[in-house]
Amino acid sequence: MSSELDTNINIKEPRWDQGTFMGRAKHFFTVTDPRNILLSKEQLETARQIIQDYRQGIVSPGLTEDELWRAKYIYDSAFHPDTGEKMIVIGRMSAQVPMNMTITGCMMTFYKTTPAVVFWQWINQSFNAIVNYTNRSGDAPITVSQLGTAYVSATTGAVATALGLNALTKHVSPLIGRFVPFAAVAAANCINIPLMRQRELKYGIPITDDNDNRLGESKHAAQQAITQVGLVGFCLVFATPLCCALFPQKSSMSVSRLEPELQEKIKASHPGLERVYFNKGL
Repeated sequence: MSSELDTNINIKEPRWDQGTFMGRAKHFFTVTDPRNILLSKEQLETARQIIQDYRQGIVSPGLTEDELWRAKYIYDSAFHPDTGEKMIVIGRMSAQVPMNMTITGCMMTFYKTTPAVVFWQWINQSFNAIVNYTNRSGDAPITVSQLGTAYVSATTGAVATALGLNALTKHVSPLIGRFVPFAAVAAANCINIPLMRQRELKYGIPITDDNDNRLGESKHAAQQAITQVGLVGFCLVFATPLCCALFPQKSSMSVSRLEPELQEKIKASHPGLERVYFNKGL
């Protein structure tokens, strides 16, 4: 019965222990479930209402714990954790597997001609730009100029790398040639991720204490978050859930590693606090 449902369930955190790889893997297998992209607007809004009500201590009639967690993961799959805005469909984590499978398959199939290389690298980097923007950390907006710079730079880097590698592999076996798209994607991601999230590097991302109280913005935390995302990005095409589980979504760092002025601010307002927390983004 709804009256019996514990109102102290911590739905700010994942259902499984994020201190273990298995717990993170279960979490990301749920978040990246491709079936989530098929959910209707009404289903998404219902999940959002359940979560918003529960956070205010209001339990929907007849709601069970399993239904609460299901609503939480539907909400997490479609709404940005920092801004609360509904994310672009193909930029959501649940779209990663079908989109990457389709794009990677096409890049490996149509890699022999220059027009095909250019077209599919452009498609892939357009997709990557949307994903990196959709899953950025923090709640600060990114300008049209920053978006355009990241998009053009990443696409140019990928196409140039792919064309160059194609020229070098004309006299080797077709099997080796099929690996050209992977090298091109890796090179482009090295450009795409930091450029798409350059505002975070410039101004920092929100850091909190273990109770989610906002303490300020840290550029050092942004650097660590984007470095982790970069490592994950190399593997996303092959195993999205397992790779995302390499690092907790809610990452942390020692106060001593923050900017000196931010350390002083935290020491003054929260004496004794040793660690701060931040959302690493994708």
